[in-house]
Amino acid sequence: MVPFHIDLTGKTAVVTGGGGVLCSAFAKALAECGAAVALLDLNGEAAEKVADEIRLSGGKAAGIACNVLDRASLEEAKKKVLDTYGHIDILLNGAGGNNARATTDLETVELPPIDPDAPRPKSFFDLDPDGVDFVFKLNFLGTLLPTQVFAQEMLNKNAVIINVSSMNAFRPLTRIPAYSAAKSAVSNFTQWLAVHFAPAGIRVNAIAPGFFSTAQNHDLLYREDGTPTERTKKILEATPMKRFGQPEELIGALLYLTDNASSGFVTGTVLAVDGGFQAYSGV
Repeated sequence: MVPFHIDLTGKTAVVTGGGGVLCSAFAKALAECGAAVALLDLNGEAAEKVADEIRLSGGKAAGIACNVLDRASLEEAKKKVLDTYGHIDILLNGAGGNNARATTDLETVELPPIDPDAPRPKSFFDLDPDGVDFVFKLNFLGTLLPTQVFAQEMLNKNAVIINVSSMNAFRPLTRIPAYSAAKSAVSNFTQWLAVHFAPAGIRVNAIAPGFFSTAQNHDLLYREDGTPTERTKKILEATPMKRFGQPEELIGALLYLTDNASSGFVTGTVLAVDGGFQAYSGV
């Protein structure tokens, strides 16, 4: 259930990463408010599963297999959306993620003397450039390319683009340098797009979730026996509300930024939903 209703009757929303935990919640909320939703995901079955759930609830939705890093795949997806719904009014760029090849085992650099016989943890110096490249492409190009393709159909329609950034864009976390930097790029790009598209009546904003427990980060936050990791303890200690967010707690921000009646003069904003994490200095 959405926390409040906005009227999206007659609107069409494209949601990339629509098969994931957070973006499926976004898609369901948009559909509940009356929008027809096209869910794009590399995993077409996951997208169609969410679309089926929306249809069973009385909404309009279509699941489309799509690679956000492939221009041809995006163009084909756009054709399917236009053939089905005729127009595009909302683009939610939710596809993204991290990769183990672009993370370190160490929070800070290991200084000599280093035991040559001890198992060597992965350090900054061991980061895989291909892994870093993949993370940047998935998050930044995975936002840029869908915008290039779908925004062409959104000019002069009081349309809305919402990107998904991260708390890492404000305060980079240890061990995940590529993801933090890539999400910073998404936030910066959101501001650039807001200026670029203002004459065409397209508002561009971003949501920056704090810490939400999802399938993607479960192994980072919990051990196999379900107990919290040391990283989870650090996160919660630095979050004034002392808990993780729930996906539905992002819906209010989404609806506010989507509704022209509520946020018609809001563009270029990166809205944090983080339980106070950004505000807390640790003392």
